[in-house]
Amino acid sequence: MRCFLEAGKAGVMKDVKVLGPGCSRCEATAQMVRDEAAKLGLDVSVEKVTDYAVIAGYGIASTPGIVIDGKVVHAGGLPKSDDVARWLAV
Repeated sequence: MRCFLEAGKAGVMKDVKVLGPGCSRCEATAQMVRDEAAKLGLDVSVEKVTDYAVIAGYGIASTPGIVIDGKVVHAGGLPKSDDVARWLAV
């Protein structure tokens, strides 16, 4: 299942994928990405990826995982909001 959500304001859009089975941590991670992007005034496309083959293709063994613009930045457990903001700001 893939669900596209957008947040933020004008600017270059970042492509964010939240990888996981759709558990509560994955949902919280996707919401955290949207919230931090909005605080920073960034445009983001958040895609929730639940296909295990796709997740494994990124080398993720523990979820949730976060991929920003094609780069894996996090795997396993709920990330800290400060870390999410830092990853988005790069």
